[in-house]
Amino acid sequence: MSQISEEIGKRRTFAIISHPDAGKTTLTEKLLLFGGAIQTAGAVKSNKIKNSAASDFMEIEKQRGISVATSVMAFNYLDVQVNLLDTPGHKDFAEDTYRTLTAVDSVILVIDCVKGVEEQTEKLMEVCRMRDTPVIVFINKLDREGQNPFDLLDELESKLSIKVRPLSWPISIGQTFKGVYNLFDQSLNLFNPNKTKIEEDIVTIGNLNDPQLDSTVGKKDADQLRQDVELIEGVYGDFDEQKFRDGQLAPVFFGSAINNFGVRELLDTFIRLAPAPRPREADKRMVNPEEAKFSGFVFKIHANIDPRHRDRIAFLRVCSGKFERNKFFHHVRLNKDFRFSSPATFMAQEKNIIEEAWPGDVIGLYDTGNFKIGDTLTEGEILTFKGIPSFSPEIFKEVVNGDPLKSKQLEKGVQQLTEEGVAQLFIQNMGNKKIIGTVGELQFEVIQYRLKHEYGASCNFHHMNVFKACWITYEDKTEFENFVKYRSHQVAYDKEGNPVFLAESSWMLNTLIADFPKLKFHFNSEFKTASV
Repeated sequence: MSQISEEIGKRRTFAIISHPDAGKTTLTEKLLLFGGAIQTAGAVKSNKIKNSAASDFMEIEKQRGISVATSVMAFNYLDVQVNLLDTPGHKDFAEDTYRTLTAVDSVILVIDCVKGVEEQTEKLMEVCRMRDTPVIVFINKLDREGQNPFDLLDELESKLSIKVRPLSWPISIGQTFKGVYNLFDQSLNLFNPNKTKIEEDIVTIGNLNDPQLDSTVGKKDADQLRQDVELIEGVYGDFDEQKFRDGQLAPVFFGSAINNFGVRELLDTFIRLAPAPRPREADKRMVNPEEAKFSGFVFKIHANIDPRHRDRIAFLRVCSGKFERNKFFHHVRLNKDFRFSSPATFMAQEKNIIEEAWPGDVIGLYDTGNFKIGDTLTEGEILTFKGIPSFSPEIFKEVVNGDPLKSKQLEKGVQQLTEEGVAQLFIQNMGNKKIIGTVGELQFEVIQYRLKHEYGASCNFHHMNVFKACWITYEDKTEFENFVKYRSHQVAYDKEGNPVFLAESSWMLNTLIADFPKLKFHFNSEFKTASV
């Protein structure tokens, strides 16, 4: 086996996604505890952080207790390098999560057993379905009075359009919760609500008829477990590993992350089941991770990660070959070669300089403004990786300068923050009018806060009456020019210079689609669909 194949086989790169407050940040920390990456977990309760969570490092995140920037963390577990991308839980930052999902090979989806499948969960799964990303479900907070586990499974299948198969099963729930039976290796994990350490009581039983089961959890709960497992095997059948890898079947685990419970089963099974780095689609061909030559793409940019230094870091996912420190690589969009003297891996704020990286790894490259989201680096080949779409924002506001003496700072700040992906920027009237589009109101607060504290600029936002942004493509240039003449006050350009129509209503959009049949209107920047 070649070194590159060996390194690829050792890697698992995944993201954790969830609806806000489902326990994603807590689960992230517990995985890091098991991986030995951190010694103590931060407590995230009631939107206040007592000890700052390891994955929430921006000042505004510490104040609010929510993750607003994707963190990248690497740790080793059972001889496997786990590359974990923690995503913003808050729905206002969904676009950052969408982009992160393009950089992973699988996903762990956290569900609150009390609330079940929520709206944000459905949207996130739609993005996973676009790419057939393998998904593992972790149903959290079993120590609370939640829904019936079978009802939760039915809800997962109906709302998320994916088949499920439980690989662990809870013994009771809420105050009477006693533990989880691992269907995969027939072991019993007993729940102790007062336990603070990460070691757990594992009882191995030969089979469900073992009398030790009755003596451990009581005859009533043991009999109920036997009935439930029989029903699971009858209804859901055997677990099909290939269907999981094809994104058609989601294994389901139960536990309580805050109590360190059920996390080890999840992590152990994840290491066994989750795919190693897979081939990636580029504009000209599929790129295989085993290829000798390096390639990778930038999926996130973070400015001012350390407020004391004006640093800007581009997060790059290695797709093929071997990345090497101080070696020249080709920046396809700029058609220039760059070398990187301080490539880093991250453990939240901890940065470690690395000499090399392999497919599946996510590395931070110090950047002076050369990178945009979606940029490709290669060893010379001219190709661009697909799949970092922008979706139409939901709220649109014009940027109004709050201090004319700080115009340059505002210009730089808005440009850098939108290149980071905090929000989308649309330009009108030869650059004089700047419109920021976001998924939610909270992003505007973050932009104002960061403009003030990182760039010394102040601004206000004027709300705009826009229903949706649609990217326009055309074959007939005359028709496009007529459209711009007719609707110039509603045509803007994104940061790549693509024309975008800012529709005021659904009715208006449909009317214009009928009036200009030679134009195509798209709801995401990949232009894969023209439907509205």
